Amino acid sequence: MYETPSPPGPARPSAAEANAAIRHLVETRSEGEEWPSAAYEFLLAEWAAADHAEVAGSSAR
Repeated sequence: MYETPSPPGPARPSAAEANAAIRHLVETRSEGEEWPSAAYEFLLAEWAAADHAEVAGSSAR
């Protein structure tokens, strides 16, 4: 059976890892500090991609 090789570069985090990073970003933000929207949007996109991949992978079984 042919397997598609993984693209080169860093591996994507799992949905749980991305979620933990989002929680860390929110919990460690200082009072009065500007909301880190770019970092939050990046982590949210990583979480969504990982969650989608995990759901797609579990339904393929």
